[in-house]
Amino acid sequence: MMKVRRIVTNIDSNELEKAETFYGAFLGLDILMDHGWIKTFGSNEKMTLQVSVASEGGSGTAVPDLSIEVDDLSAALQKAKEFGIPLEYGPIVEPWGVRRFYVRDPFGKLINILQHQ
Repeated sequence: MMKVRRIVTNIDSNELEKAETFYGAFLGLDILMDHGWIKTFGSNEKMTLQVSVASEGGSGTAVPDLSIEVDDLSAALQKAKEFGIPLEYGPIVEPWGVRRFYVRDPFGKLINILQHQ
């Protein structure tokens, strides 16, 4: 029986250095692969794998391109402020038990940063 081993999100851009700032410095992900034309960011920590299909992002918001769960949303908010990353939504505690905010990455992708309460 086949098992999915990994799911990778690919974002089209010629400005890979912007990815280093957002996904590396802001979100703290490591560069796992760099071939010049592609940079892959990630972590060697075990993580839960999920794929969501949605008609909205909840609370009437747009469906985010990525949802990234963190262990300390307050620290993520502080880093967003330090990096000058504007919030598009939140921070808010949602009725289903997550505290979250939306930002855009340098490529215009809507990112849902969340922490379960």
